Amino acid sequence: MTQIQQPSIKKNFIMNVLLTMSSILFPLITFPYITRILLPAGTGRIGFATSLISYFNIFAQLGIPTYGIRAVARVRDDREQLTQVCQELLIINLAMTVLAYLALGLALAFVPRLASDRTLYIIISLSIVLNSIGMEWLFRGLEQYTYITVRSVFFKLIALAAMFVLVHEEGDCLIYGGISIFAASASNILNFFYARKYIHFRPLKNYDFSRHIHPVLVFFAMSCATTIYTNLDTVMLGFMTSDIDVGYYQAAVKIKGVMVSLVTSLGAVLLPRASYYIEHGEHEEFYRIAKRALHFVFFVAVPVTVYFICFASYSIYTLSGTEFTGSIRAMQIIMPTVLLIGITNVTGIQILVPLGKENYVLYSEIAGAVTDLILNWIFIPKMQAAGAALGTLVAEIAVLIVQFIAMRREIKELVSGLPVLNILISIAGALLCSVWVLSRTWGNVLSLLVSGVLFFAAYYAVMLARRDEMAVYLLRTVLGKLNRKKEQYE
Repeated sequence: MTQIQQPSIKKNFIMNVLLTMSSILFPLITFPYITRILLPAGTGRIGFATSLISYFNIFAQLGIPTYGIRAVARVRDDREQLTQVCQELLIINLAMTVLAYLALGLALAFVPRLASDRTLYIIISLSIVLNSIGMEWLFRGLEQYTYITVRSVFFKLIALAAMFVLVHEEGDCLIYGGISIFAASASNILNFFYARKYIHFRPLKNYDFSRHIHPVLVFFAMSCATTIYTNLDTVMLGFMTSDIDVGYYQAAVKIKGVMVSLVTSLGAVLLPRASYYIEHGEHEEFYRIAKRALHFVFFVAVPVTVYFICFASYSIYTLSGTEFTGSIRAMQIIMPTVLLIGITNVTGIQILVPLGKENYVLYSEIAGAVTDLILNWIFIPKMQAAGAALGTLVAEIAVLIVQFIAMRREIKELVSGLPVLNILISIAGALLCSVWVLSRTWGNVLSLLVSGVLFFAAYYAVMLARRDEMAVYLLRTVLGKLNRKKEQYE
């Protein structure tokens, strides 16, 4: 039996922070450029196509991206078992990919709204097959975050250079669509070959697909529900309004998405470790890392949410341009979902899933999907992008309520010790130090920079002064690294 070395959670977290920072910096660099080139209509065109293809993508993946992490984590100490699990999931994934492309072909042939932009949908759909062969779940289940980070940053840098070289005018939507897929999915080709380090691809004699069917279908239903209420707003906007309204909404969602990546960065590395602890009966360790993840979410998400609500106009105008005034209200409405998604990422994916209670996560996401569908139908015709944002906000609240009901016995233990008072006092101090910037006429970029530095510096300073555990931990970590570097040069 070959046992794969288990990386430390701290190292995984650092690697995932670097990965998250690249995911933040990439859109922060590309989005201001792209929105000014493609304008709201072109941005909306890309956003609508990406959201629509996500439905076919989720059908092809069949819940494997999340289930696969747990399945790999449980057998990662045995190469033969790991090989069998990975081959079985890959075969299922490829079979569903073929069906997804057949369905997409029919849609492009018979839906007029899609047929008129067929080439763009075909380009965006390359993500379907690339995600299938990439087996990202294998590397996350093995906690290979150094490889994941280095690989992802490398391909993002290539895509960044290609964007500035090739995208120059409003009609370059197809080129930008291809570059976006390259940045997000091209690394999956490398994954396919690198996987040979951990598994082999020789055909096996006794495949057991049946053992995966039930959990995969449950995770598939979860993925469907999630995809519906995270992409349905964009798709419904595209069908019910115009590409311009989709463009407004995409500007707000892009900023929200970057912040969600930051907030969920710790949780992303905990699923395989949480599954490992449950499999080996280490329940105290399981709940310890869950509480730390929830603390991190509140520590980061609350100030991010408050700041981007108060300074939404500076954010939109700086990142997207003055043509995107229609995005401001939508952004202010949707920003609280950063906190809500951060919480449900911990309670659902980091707690309920490792405990084998994914059915409850499914129920919560169905509640969110139904809520989003109904509210979008009511609010989009009246409020356009802001209506879609409102539907998403209420949908995330519905998800949280259902998960809290499912975890009512564990909630008291998980929330005990959360620094709610510290956070509220720190937010008040941050606002006092920064809100005066709203009365100045410095321009959007300078106002965003000054307000951001003042707000977050004041927030962290007050949290540190009140000896918040997370604030102190981050300071000690940074100082420790600086001291080690200093010793190396002495």
